[in-house]
Amino acid sequence: MERGMKIRIIALLAFAASRLTAQPGPSTDVWLVPMKQQGAVPTFGAPVNATHRTGYDNQPSFTANGDGVFYTVIGTDGATDIWRIPLPPGKPRQMTATKESEYSATVTPDGRFFSVIRVEADSTQRLWKFPLDGGPPSLVLEQIKPVGYHVWGGAHTLVLYVLGAPAPTLRIADDRTGTGEVVATNIGRTLAKVPGRDAVTFVQLAKDSTAWISELDLHSKAIRRVAPALEGGDYHVWTPKGVLLSAAGSRVYAWIDGRWDTVADFGRWGVRGLSRLAVSPKGDWLAFVALDKPSP
Repeated sequence: MERGMKIRIIALLAFAASRLTAQPGPSTDVWLVPMKQQGAVPTFGAPVNATHRTGYDNQPSFTANGDGVFYTVIGTDGATDIWRIPLPPGKPRQMTATKESEYSATVTPDGRFFSVIRVEADSTQRLWKFPLDGGPPSLVLEQIKPVGYHVWGGAHTLVLYVLGAPAPTLRIADDRTGTGEVVATNIGRTLAKVPGRDAVTFVQLAKDSTAWISELDLHSKAIRRVAPALEGGDYHVWTPKGVLLSAAGSRVYAWIDGRWDTVADFGRWGVRGLSRLAVSPKGDWLAFVALDKPSP
């Protein structure tokens, strides 16, 4: 096994034992780039750094109608809140301002709320939701904790990355009953809804130390391998037309005909350390996270 793959897997396993509050990471920005997908291969315009500040701007997620992007901000005071960028890129607006910390904003299937991972006063990490039109938050899953990441798989179905020892677990949960079922262990932190199917993909770390993007069928709970995880790319996302994307360095890759092909290289715009990805519901925008530019 190559040294780079070993390092990445070790890093993923180390994350499983940590809390979100201990993982602010390096200074990062959220970028936005116009996107088109008329054929099998998506194309991209010029990227724009939409946050461009020193500090942690991360975890982009599009609104239901694609008119904005939620993201996580760790402010200069250390507070962690959710902000929103309008599209086309405009002035960011703060969406939460609480004593607690909120991460990973995601629009709920009914379009009325955005759900978040909330670090409560006693450091408990649970799933909450905020009304889009303002108002106090409410708890979504009372008993399942500590939740690290989540994705909505259906109107009441959630797929969760739950921290724990010796390894994190993948769980399917129902927001009506509050119950969850473990369906996989030893996983990476990416969760992505598969367009057109009741399925979610995640990264499965295999016994032979390889990493695979794998698909979970939400009905049968069967798991199948889709593609080997991209070397150096811990995150993936799907376009509305069903193309799997991942990223590393300054490049975006697509899984086409059984291999990873470069579909964009944003290096000439100063992009480096490209990580998290999000695609708008119409497939007309790509959001990604990249390392902040070093000081001159």
